[in-house]
Amino acid sequence: MDNKNPKVVVVMVPLPAQGHLNQLLHLSHIITTYGIPVHYAGSASHNRQVKLRLNGWDSQSLTKIHFHDFELPPYDSTPPNADLSVPFPQHLIPLFEASMHLRQPVSNLLQQLSVKYNRVVVIHDYSMAYVVQDVKLIPNGESYNFNPICAFTYFTSVWEGIPEEAKPFRVDPNDVPECMPSQEGCITNEMLEFVVNQSKYLGFESGWLYNSTRVIDGRYVELVEKLSLTKDPIKYFALGPLNPVEIRSESRKNRNQCLKWLDEQEKGSVIYVSFGSTTSLTDDQIEELAKGLERCGEKFIWVLRKADSNNVFIEADKVKKPQLPADYEERIKDRGIVVTDWAPQLEVLAHPSTGGFMSHCGWNSCMESISMGVPILAWPMHSDQPKNAFLVSNVLRIGVMVRDWEHRSEIIKSSTIENAVKILMASEEGKGIKKRATELGEAVRGAVAEGGVSNLERDAFIAHITR
Repeated sequence: MDNKNPKVVVVMVPLPAQGHLNQLLHLSHIITTYGIPVHYAGSASHNRQVKLRLNGWDSQSLTKIHFHDFELPPYDSTPPNADLSVPFPQHLIPLFEASMHLRQPVSNLLQQLSVKYNRVVVIHDYSMAYVVQDVKLIPNGESYNFNPICAFTYFTSVWEGIPEEAKPFRVDPNDVPECMPSQEGCITNEMLEFVVNQSKYLGFESGWLYNSTRVIDGRYVELVEKLSLTKDPIKYFALGPLNPVEIRSESRKNRNQCLKWLDEQEKGSVIYVSFGSTTSLTDDQIEELAKGLERCGEKFIWVLRKADSNNVFIEADKVKKPQLPADYEERIKDRGIVVTDWAPQLEVLAHPSTGGFMSHCGWNSCMESISMGVPILAWPMHSDQPKNAFLVSNVLRIGVMVRDWEHRSEIIKSSTIENAVKILMASEEGKGIKKRATELGEAVRGAVAEGGVSNLERDAFIAHITR
């Protein structure tokens, strides 16, 4: 494609939550490497947030992406409440609803670009379908639905919801394993209603994109395609992992403190503990986790933060920081560190000293961990995470389940945490899990190398949008 006179432009429209913003920013970088201009449309504070937290890419690469900082209308916003029985980030729902007001500015942007380019390609988060609906009115516009969860979780969730007599085809019993975690307790009714409303605006897209690879998810991408809810056949592309798999670390002088600490540890000896940007642990759970990590005898990095507020730059000061037991950091100083700010997760997972990841199993985190060959201690919290955790531990067999979803309302005891860590780090079973994780990591990295299945799929997607 001629860079000076590109015929195609891509517009990204992410949902304003870190795991969603991040995946589409990674995809933006990949598309710019093909010489295609990319516009990233979001609120000013969320664009700033995703740029600041960029990990694994040279920060100069951001200059190739055109960011559009739109303003959101005022909305009610309350800080994260750690005492909710369902730890879904309910405080984000007013933000998601306010983000529907991006429809007009996004529509204006599409109109402006449609005059300059032969084709305007909109890639939007599944939950931003309402915002991009005006692409239908642009003769040279087409849209692609980005599904921020894996095809395994999407397909099995949809399949469960179809009554037996209405199922459109038969599946192999192995494709929908027994003992899958229920959907109960995954999201609130309010969020479910929001997602269902968004799905009403789907159906005009030209394709679906996944941050996954056929190495992991191939069977389920095929099943989703077979289940396709649109009248016209559309294309499905598994383009992942979207995160870079060869990490360009910042200069040694500017390296994060936890990376410097990792440099001093033995290979594969450290457990990285982080529950993502949308979960706050209760004080009781923090105490049990602290004890479990202290007693397990293994080295660890623990990222202990509250869930992101709606605007991480304004509301951060109002949020009470999580409290550790008295003298805890002094007691564990020889084999653990606690990070209370944002951590460079991709660099931590890519570090040779990291031997395991205790994770909430958000799909971003799963994909990053899998691509780095790091086994997972699965502790799902909400949304797609219980099914992702099942995929990791029971299907791919590269993890150990810490939280049993049936007992999600109970505090996980320190003894359970200690036992899970010891299984992964100090048992024969753990050796097998680590070996499988290493092999899968190699296969997934191979998928994005030249001639790899995901790399070919990216080429096919670019060929399709520039046809």
